[in-house]
Amino acid sequence: MNNIGLFFGSFNPIHIGHLIIAEYIVEHTDLDEVWFVISPNNPLKQKKTLLNEHQRYYMVQSAIENDARFKACDVEFRLPRPSYTSFTLLKLSELYPNKNFSIIMGEDNLQSIEKWKNYEFILNNYPIFVYPRAGYEGKKDYANAQITIVGAPRIELSATMIRESLRTGKNVRYCLPPAVAEYIDEMNLYRK
Repeated sequence: MNNIGLFFGSFNPIHIGHLIIAEYIVEHTDLDEVWFVISPNNPLKQKKTLLNEHQRYYMVQSAIENDARFKACDVEFRLPRPSYTSFTLLKLSELYPNKNFSIIMGEDNLQSIEKWKNYEFILNNYPIFVYPRAGYEGKKDYANAQITIVGAPRIELSATMIRESLRTGKNVRYCLPPAVAEYIDEMNLYRK
């Protein structure tokens, strides 16, 4: 059985911070792969700045295409919206019964997990690997939860900052994987 870490996100766009965290986790834990689960509609985020999910999927694919440790996952595109992690986990477990799934999340998400639909189910049934985020120190204790805090580098980079920089004509070349930067330029994304 493969151990798969599910890195959920809008990836609007995917940036080098996402890749650094994913690489650190796959290299420093017992996970064999990291799947980037592109969320078409996160119920806790505003949709107004969200690029089409197929474009975001394409950017994730482009960023990781030559790395067998990583996979772009579009399973949520075929699930009811908004996307709920608990439903996605059940669907993936059904589709891939020979894989063990864990969740990868930032400390900020762990601090707000009680807002998630069926969060107790998630905490009781899936291991969680938590990477550091500025301003969110300390581990919350949940009975029966398998929570591992990983010492991944703290990356002070956000897709929001990248989008705002692009919108105002700033260069973000070193914040993005080259294939993603090229696609954003080619399609003139985030500049309006």
